[in-house]
Amino acid sequence: MLPRLDDLNRFYWTSGEDGVLRMLRCQDCSLWVHPPQPVCPKCLTKHLAPEPLSGRGTVFSYTVNEKAWGPGLEVPYVIGVVRLDEQDGLQLTTNICGIASDQVHIGMRVRVTFDHDEDIWLPMFEPEAMRNAA
Repeated sequence: MLPRLDDLNRFYWTSGEDGVLRMLRCQDCSLWVHPPQPVCPKCLTKHLAPEPLSGRGTVFSYTVNEKAWGPGLEVPYVIGVVRLDEQDGLQLTTNICGIASDQVHIGMRVRVTFDHDEDIWLPMFEPEAMRNAA
């Protein structure tokens, strides 16, 4: 299932069109805010705007899913929590792709890639070493 777009999250699900991961950032205190919300949880301002991130991070946690929950899902696949480089605690639950499930490990450096489906660009992560070798 694809996420439902609305005025608050549309930028996030479509920003991958140009290959750049974007999240909201508070324009007053500089806190990165994810998932998208209308108010900064730190300073309570509504002055938030989408900004680009490096798209780099580290696998913090992961699980290997071996059940196909829908048609067309190839198993096994890895669901991971990636800690993004920009801010302590800024993390994204996503898929780790481009690597065998038994090769994924905590602490692995990863970089964003996007899977395009209809009008959505799903951010996923692949090993950074793979991207550097290409």
